[in-house]
Amino acid sequence: MTDSHTSGRCGWCGTDPLYIAYHDTEWGVPERDSRALWEKLVLDGFQAGLAWITILRKREGIRDAFDGFDPEIVARYDETDVQRLLGDARIIRSRAKINAAIRGAQIWLEMREQAQNGGEDFSEWLWSFVGGEPIHTPFADYRQAPTQTEQSVAMAKALKKRGFNFCGPVIVYAFMQAVGMVNDHQTTCFRHAQVRAMAGHG
Repeated sequence: MTDSHTSGRCGWCGTDPLYIAYHDTEWGVPERDSRALWEKLVLDGFQAGLAWITILRKREGIRDAFDGFDPEIVARYDETDVQRLLGDARIIRSRAKINAAIRGAQIWLEMREQAQNGGEDFSEWLWSFVGGEPIHTPFADYRQAPTQTEQSVAMAKALKKRGFNFCGPVIVYAFMQAVGMVNDHQTTCFRHAQVRAMAGHG
């Protein structure tokens, strides 16, 4: 016997209302906004070694502690800010992860400046690893999905080359799933078709 949350949704979100809401409204939705993509990459970096539900529960606190993830502000953080963050129980208090977020903001600004001068936009650059369009997978069970792919390995390598940290192939694949570069909602999940339609493949 299956209940509604297992028969109508991906099995990974369980019964936690926060997780269900995230699954039903955010996960897998194609995100094209450069700043939003950077924020999600930072959050996935903070997740390294932890469960995603931990980040979800702390997300608003992390967002507040990092000035709404405004890259212009975060890029200027100094040691005083690092100490403030290390003392903030609302976030993941890891100096390495905090420093990675600050450095990431600086790189994001550099890339935006390059984009204004004819270079690649951060969003376009990330989406280029999947050919600019979401990949729709045919898995009937979420456990069939891989933990990394050829695309996530390539993106992780490119991010590291630019100076980003906490962006290995597994973290990057989770990021790609979350921001809709890959539609890994299981095919039995009501969101699979909805997300496919959002991507223009309804």
